[in-house]
Amino acid sequence: MKHFDSLQEFHEYMEWLSPEHPLLSLVSLDTGEVPHRKSSPPITNDCYMIVLKQVVSGEMNYGRTKLDFSRGVMLFFAPGQSIGWQEVDVNQTGFMINIHKDYFRRYALAERIKTYGYFSYAVNEALHLSPKEEVTVTSIYKNILAEYHNNQDELSKEIIIGLLDTLLKYADRFYKRQFMNRKEINSDLGFQFQQALIRYFESGRFKESGTPNIDWVASELAVTPRYLSDALKAETGKTAMEHLHLYLIDEAKNLLLEPGKTVAEVAYLLGYEYPQYFSRLFKKKVGISPKKFQEDRAIH
Repeated sequence: MKHFDSLQEFHEYMEWLSPEHPLLSLVSLDTGEVPHRKSSPPITNDCYMIVLKQVVSGEMNYGRTKLDFSRGVMLFFAPGQSIGWQEVDVNQTGFMINIHKDYFRRYALAERIKTYGYFSYAVNEALHLSPKEEVTVTSIYKNILAEYHNNQDELSKEIIIGLLDTLLKYADRFYKRQFMNRKEINSDLGFQFQQALIRYFESGRFKESGTPNIDWVASELAVTPRYLSDALKAETGKTAMEHLHLYLIDEAKNLLLEPGKTVAEVAYLLGYEYPQYFSRLFKKKVGISPKKFQEDRAIH
């Protein structure tokens, strides 16, 4: 897989003009002067990429995820993520911001940007902006563009990073809005989450693989682990891991009440190779040990 260490190399591959800054480039798609590479095998680079565009036709690939779509979307890619596309046509509107990861060094945003889950989402979990939101995003981009082309001084970089920080915070707000607007879909996601766990245990897969993990559940539901957790968090206030633990604890309580079942047997049935790990989780969530839970219920 082709990897680009520098922005210059990436621009050459995309058949764009050289970037004005070695670590930051802004590509305005509405100038009519930007060539477009219609197809590309999977590639990676060392940049954060923020894209606002409308794909008219074609297919984009993000890791192993593919999607055909024809709506205006905002996409976010982190360094090292695999991106590819096939026969893609785009409207000549929107922009691309390419930020080499070294651009943020010694700035707080270098760490804060890693906390934004949407850089871990796939193409089919892109941000769909309302017209009002698109105006807000475009306005911030124009301010970044103006500062980018301004005569550079000692404050230029701080101003640009401040504007990028603002753009990312708005994106975070808009994603939360999207989660809430898709409440019914996300509720269905919660139901599918539980059904996936039921299938996992009924199939006996735990005997070979142990307790299920979030990566497996996300794969079953065709979403990324980060999106799954964020969607459930927005809907229920609990992360995917918390939902997994709740399911395991509920199952554990039922099993512990079956006559003759030992704590070790229950741990095994839930996919735990070592009973002490199960006991530790149970006590943390319930407040008492599995053995004490059995004893208390036996008394009552």
